[in-house]
Amino acid sequence: MTGAWRAGARHAVRVMPPPEPAVERGPSWSMVSRRPHPGLAAHVGSYVGYTERTDGPVRRREVPHGGVTLILGLGEPMDFLPSAGDGPPIGRMVSFVAGLHDVHTNTGHAGGQEGVEVDLTALGASRLLGVPAPALANTVVPLDAIRGRAAGELIERLACAPDWSARFRLLDAVLLRWIADGPEPDPAIRWAWAQLDRSHGRVQVGLLAEEIGWSRRHFAARFRADVGLPPKAVGRVLRFRRAVELLTTGPSASISSVAAACGYADHSHLVREFRSLAGCTPSELLADRRGDGLAEAFPSSG
Repeated sequence: MTGAWRAGARHAVRVMPPPEPAVERGPSWSMVSRRPHPGLAAHVGSYVGYTERTDGPVRRREVPHGGVTLILGLGEPMDFLPSAGDGPPIGRMVSFVAGLHDVHTNTGHAGGQEGVEVDLTALGASRLLGVPAPALANTVVPLDAIRGRAAGELIERLACAPDWSARFRLLDAVLLRWIADGPEPDPAIRWAWAQLDRSHGRVQVGLLAEEIGWSRRHFAARFRADVGLPPKAVGRVLRFRRAVELLTTGPSASISSVAAACGYADHSHLVREFRSLAGCTPSELLADRRGDGLAEAFPSSG
C-alpha cells in the first residue's frame, strides 16, 4: 500500500490512506467496517456498514457505552420501544444521532435493516454535528433536525454509491468538512476525559478538578457543557462499559472477579449498577448477546 505525501514547511509528513474495509458475516447479517480518515481519528472511532434480514421482528437492548452513535439509515426505520412490555413504538427514525447515555434504550425493527453506523467520541460529536453536547445527552435526535438539508443529501449520496468503500470515502470527505466548522472542546476537559477513559472511570472527579485548578462545581459544569453528562455520570458509564467488556470477552470471567477488577464494592454492587444502567442483570445481558449474533459481533448494538 502506498501512502500520500504532504509537504510541510520544514519536513514531509507521510499520510497513510485508511485500510481496506473488513467484512464479517452471519446467518442473517453482514457488516463491513473501516477506520476513518486519519484527520478524524480523534473524533470518530469507526464506520460500520450493515445489512440484516430476519424472518420476523427484532428487539434489542442498547446499553450505555460512553460514546455517541450516528446512524445513517439506507432502508427501513428503526423503532424506539418502551423500556418494558410489548407496547407500540414511542418513536421511529431512519437516520439519527443517539447521544451520550447513562440509561438503556430498547430498539426494534420489522425484520430488515441497512445503513452505516458512525461511532463518535463524546467530545467529537459536538464538534462534528455543531450542536451543544447537553442537547444530545440521554436522547435520540433525527439527523435532519441537526444537519437539515445536508443530512438528506448525504443519505442520498450514500444510497447511490457503488460499494462500501465508496460510501466510506464519501463519509471521510463530508465529516472532514463538518469538523472544520465545529467548536474545539476546552483542552482541560479533553485532558480530563482522557483520564476518565484511560482509568475506565475510576479516577476521582475531585482529583481531576484539583489537577486542573478549578473548583469541583466549576469543573462539573464545564465538563457537562463539552461532554453532555457530568463527570461522575460519565465515570459510572465507563466503569460499566469495562465490566461489560470483561464479562463478554474474558475467559470464563465471574461476576465477582469482574466486580473486583472494575472497582465495585462487591458482586451485589455490580448487579445493582447493571440494573440501573442496562435495565437487567449481568447474566440477562450476556444471555441477550449470546442470542443475538449481530450484537455479539457488534457490541455497541447492545
